[in-house]
Amino acid sequence: MPSSYNGKILHVDLTESRTWIEELDELIYRKYLGGGALASYFMLRDMKPGIDPLGPDNLLIFMTSVINGLPLSGANRYTAAGKSPLSGGYGEAEAGGYWGPELKRTGFDGVIVHGKAAKPTYLFLHDGECEFRDATQYWGKLAGEVQDGLEEELGDKRINVLQTGVAGENLVLYAAITNQLRHFHGRAGLGAVMGSKNLKAIVTRGRERVAAEEREKSNGVLQWFRDNYDRETDRMHLHGTAGGINGLDADGILPTHNFRDGSFEHANAISGTRMSDTILVNRGTCYACTVACKREVEVPERGVSAKYGGMEYEIIGALGSLCGVGDMAAVAEASQWVNRYVLDGISTGVSIAFAMECYENGILTQEDTDGIDLTWGNADAVIAMIHKIGKREGFGNVLADGVKRAAEKIGKGSERFALHVKGQELPMHEPRGKVSLSLAYSLSPTGADHMEAIHDPAFEGLGVLDNGLSEVGLLEPMDRRDLSGEKVRAFFYSQAIWSLYNSVGMCDFVGIPIGALKLHQLADFVNAATGWDMTMWELIKVGERANTMSRLFNQREGFGEKDDNLPQRMFEPLQNGKLTGVALDKKEFVHARSLYYQMAGWGNHGEPTEAKLSELGLTWAN
Repeated sequence: MPSSYNGKILHVDLTESRTWIEELDELIYRKYLGGGALASYFMLRDMKPGIDPLGPDNLLIFMTSVINGLPLSGANRYTAAGKSPLSGGYGEAEAGGYWGPELKRTGFDGVIVHGKAAKPTYLFLHDGECEFRDATQYWGKLAGEVQDGLEEELGDKRINVLQTGVAGENLVLYAAITNQLRHFHGRAGLGAVMGSKNLKAIVTRGRERVAAEEREKSNGVLQWFRDNYDRETDRMHLHGTAGGINGLDADGILPTHNFRDGSFEHANAISGTRMSDTILVNRGTCYACTVACKREVEVPERGVSAKYGGMEYEIIGALGSLCGVGDMAAVAEASQWVNRYVLDGISTGVSIAFAMECYENGILTQEDTDGIDLTWGNADAVIAMIHKIGKREGFGNVLADGVKRAAEKIGKGSERFALHVKGQELPMHEPRGKVSLSLAYSLSPTGADHMEAIHDPAFEGLGVLDNGLSEVGLLEPMDRRDLSGEKVRAFFYSQAIWSLYNSVGMCDFVGIPIGALKLHQLADFVNAATGWDMTMWELIKVGERANTMSRLFNQREGFGEKDDNLPQRMFEPLQNGKLTGVALDKKEFVHARSLYYQMAGWGNHGEPTEAKLSELGLTWAN
């Protein structure tokens, strides 16, 4: 077995308080690499169709990869997966930080949690062992208190704590999971799955060595990255993911007022550059990563502490422009409460913006909203509603189920303001201005997801910029609003690339086209780590295999072409900004989706064909 991974998956049965170790063949690792692909393998193999996502039969899977724990920037993300309570289908969310590498150092490549504990429990993984420990004293506590309490109880500040929050305990359907308070598995409601199992936390403390099989070759890739990456000019390092807010606003694609508008008058006030100039106190990072894109902020007058890190673009967009809030300090406070309850910031913001538009249109009144004045721009109302959602109190109990279910409960035409795909709320990127996102949102197995594939601006530089996409044969520039067959092809290829990243644990901000690391360097590093001879073609097939497996999972749960759709608002014109009057064309979208099905080797209604399953080695999964 190569020295870069352990070959062992830990299974934990909470119902019976027992564990067992599954040893995987090297061929399984080569075929799936880890992360999302390997998690999908276990979900299809071990999970029965039709189970309750919040019942004991759901699996909660945490999976590293064959390169996690090695000192390459961006190579240490890992996957959480399970059946999503938000969509009722495939659920997957990646996170960075330090927990994944620390898990590898305990002697396990992944953890699969079965059943439900009789009382609040946490797991302590160390030295190849798993201890079941009482978590009763931490149940109902906010995330920071849990982190501090476990460090004190175990007498070790070097432990890594992965936890669900109060929101997960209360089964908020978009509850998240966090490690070290700053790194989040944000989407798909997997924090609610963790809470439903009475599993408060998984603590890792590792001492095993993780090393590349061919160190000289791996060092060559590390040296290449050092020579070709300049963080002093990297926007991700300087201003984080929020560094692009002003550009999005100028392009008319900054989601504002529940995606009704594309420009926000206070965009500069909540931008990444303004954050850097005002409340930023440090730039955090993940294991062995030079980029250091994480924000750490402080606003003492609002109780905002760097202990919880800072704000990514998605949460600034969701709690800021989407709700009409233009006060950076208020957004920072709202963001910290989201982090303390351990909520998905995207779904939280979209749910509140949905309620604000219903309120504006008289569908909701203050009597419905517990006296909270949900007018656009009311930062105090946003914060008040976060508390309601996290605790499932009053009207927060309605929004805690997501906009799809909330609209079904409220009725009165509110459905037209509920912006979701497959039950998951839209992220903060505008398909009417970056049109391949119409495919990303509609075809993502988890519901609307901005990390499904590369965004359109990268395709505008093809043939001009050395963004690495020429390595997969994407050579000719395409306009960001072009949804031709050529754009579908670019989406299909780039989706496979980012699915590969999710399987091997590579950060999208380090790999091409956003980052400096080229695909052939990634292939060289995987081979140096494992001693294999994988080609780039073989690596891309891992990404395609992962996409097809998640499609198979959703297909057996009843999902199909009818679910590969978009909210009606995306086919309505934007009401302000540079793209005023612009909307997606429904016929063009449906045609592009059909072309994608054909390129993917799927049938007319999106079902993977026998030929494609045979080609990918997945006939066992059908």
